[in-house]
Amino acid sequence: MDLGLKDKSVIVLASSKGLGKATAHQFAAEGARVFLASRDEDALEKTAAEIRDGTGNPSVAYSVCDIKNVDSIKQLVDQAVSEHGLIDVLINNAGGPPAGTFDEVDDDAWQHAFELNLLSFVRAIREVLPYMREQGRGHILNFASSSIKQPIDGLILSNTFRAGITGLAKSLSQELAGDNILINTIGPGRIGTDRVDHLDSVQSDKLGIPIEEVKEEAERKIPIGRYGEPEELARIAVFLCSLANSYVTGQSLLVDGGMVKAL
Repeated sequence: MDLGLKDKSVIVLASSKGLGKATAHQFAAEGARVFLASRDEDALEKTAAEIRDGTGNPSVAYSVCDIKNVDSIKQLVDQAVSEHGLIDVLINNAGGPPAGTFDEVDDDAWQHAFELNLLSFVRAIREVLPYMREQGRGHILNFASSSIKQPIDGLILSNTFRAGITGLAKSLSQELAGDNILINTIGPGRIGTDRVDHLDSVQSDKLGIPIEEVKEEAERKIPIGRYGEPEELARIAVFLCSLANSYVTGQSLLVDGGMVKAL
């Protein structure tokens, strides 16, 4: 199947590692012009070189961006447009907020999580919409968590603001459909990333057991029996933002190996 992504312009936030990096790599492999963003310039430079070498696609650029800063987001989008001329796809992504229960997080933690995991998505969407509307099409995909279907114990901040992402996307799917702009949300389950390693480590310390036991217990709850690979989620993300998807919008899709049992 031709996904129609050759020469399409794609911005991937938080793409120097993890799910963002894997997704950017997959877009580049399909011939898209990819624009990476994160706060770590050294990691961005290394990732961009890896993707160019791994895919043979020279059209991989990057910009240092603090997605909690509105001016930084504006600059990112301006640079992407200057580099590629237009924006066909926006991948909203951000690192997860700290773990903790309600009694363990203070106002500063709530504000940080709001700005990082929800307001940053709002701001990025706001900046790309004029370009997508001008060209009469666009795809937006928000990376969230499996908690959009089933809250995860000990992740009160993530549970709250990931749910907000789904409300945002569902509302915007109604408002943007007339502009031929599709917006969806993807919810990773236990995917093998630094974030999941960190959460396993937190659980290991809390329970006083080896991290290997934490992972084994988590894998027993996944019908497929293992953590997912970043590339497995990336392929789904790329499909949802390709020309092969012309009718799915406002939806929330889990990539979790069957872990979540909610309907």
